[in-house]
Amino acid sequence: MAAAAGMTAKALRHYDRIGLFAPDDVDDDTGYRWYGSDRLPQARLIARLRSVGVPLDDVAACLAEAGHPDVVDRVLGDHRRRLESRLTRVRGDLHRLAHLVADDREDDMTTPTAPADLPVPPPTPPAPSAPDERRLAVDLFNGVWRLLETENRTRAQDDRMLHMAHASRYHWEQVGTAVHLARGEWQCARVYAVLGRAEPARHHAHRVLEICEENGIGDWDLAFGHEALARAAAVARDAAALRRHLADARAAAEHITDPDDRALLESDLQTIGDAAAPAS
Repeated sequence: MAAAAGMTAKALRHYDRIGLFAPDDVDDDTGYRWYGSDRLPQARLIARLRSVGVPLDDVAACLAEAGHPDVVDRVLGDHRRRLESRLTRVRGDLHRLAHLVADDREDDMTTPTAPADLPVPPPTPPAPSAPDERRLAVDLFNGVWRLLETENRTRAQDDRMLHMAHASRYHWEQVGTAVHLARGEWQCARVYAVLGRAEPARHHAHRVLEICEENGIGDWDLAFGHEALARAAAVARDAAALRRHLADARAAAEHITDPDDRALLESDLQTIGDAAAPAS
């Protein structure tokens, strides 16, 4: 049974012990567990679900509702969202490490303050100082990533994430360099793409490239400008533009000096392929 189902005998015994998949009979003398051939589809389902890390409780739900294939679809959909959220969390950490400037690195690595926790300004606040502007830009930038990582965001959280991305871009304009502006535009493009809004995603992706070209910025930022355009094309289901921008992004990747940055770009590009798949 274990071999036919694609799992180990040890796993099959474990599933018996925890009550997930009990045998039809157990030999009192040898301790052998016996399963009818009609149990094989269930065993194979367990093996497939566990091979992609579906939690045991969800596997049990699928077995309990074996006559309802939509239950499996729901469980797999929920698990996919969890995995995508974890992946976004890791990508967010990598982007924060790579994007934040060296001269502010130690400050940027501290736990960011969410905008909701900022003090309410007085009716006529003084203009923020440069350090305050920088802190706001960083906190907002990091706050956007935290929301991108959030599973099952609400509509209000989507709105908050979008406004935070624009606010971060605004504060960088007050104290940052052209590189900061390009990265702010890139984050806006990413947020719009995540929200399924192709036109504004394209607009901000084009702004990334324009800022890079106007200021002689290459390497990481130029490559991710093309990545943002490819992601926007995927959202728009524009296959021709998607192929073109992916090719541009990979060509630009050859000029990224840091191999870790290049690897991050390549991994981001792979997620765009998934986004461009036809909707089910």
